Amino acid sequence: MTENRTIVIEPLTKSGFAPFGQVLTVEGAHHYPINGGMTERYHDLADVALAGENARPLISIFRGQPYALPLTLKMVERHPLGSQAFMPLSARPFLAIVAPDAGGTPQRPRAFLVPSGIGINIGINVWHGVLTALDAESDFLVVDRGGDGNNLEEHFFKEHYTVRMP
Repeated sequence: MTENRTIVIEPLTKSGFAPFGQVLTVEGAHHYPINGGMTERYHDLADVALAGENARPLISIFRGQPYALPLTLKMVERHPLGSQAFMPLSARPFLAIVAPDAGGTPQRPRAFLVPSGIGINIGINVWHGVLTALDAESDFLVVDRGGDGNNLEEHFFKEHYTVRMP
């Protein structure tokens, strides 16, 4: 008998997502005023990790087309040389699909519903799904790694998963 290949989307929490990276939110963040008290700085929200030859941070905007649910998950990827942060520029939720690793192979994925106004930072070498916008085309500010070396590894599941809302 094959295992259940359905992944039920979970609400995003800092503790639930911690094995895979950080949740980017001002809630509970260290903060202080700057610019003569006119701006509040929410400080050090993520562990931006860069490894390898000539590593440098990249700041990009990704424009994601929306996915319909239920979603067929065929592949996950990881970046062995750098973390990858996604901060939505649109007021829309998105999905963060992540998977633990066992000996270089992704295990059963988990899917988190990232609410509007919240971002995520996926840790270095963490298996994850592709950018998964929901509802409408959405822009994301992305901080990841540039530099020498191969920073992309893909894994295609022999049996696909179905990702759905609870």
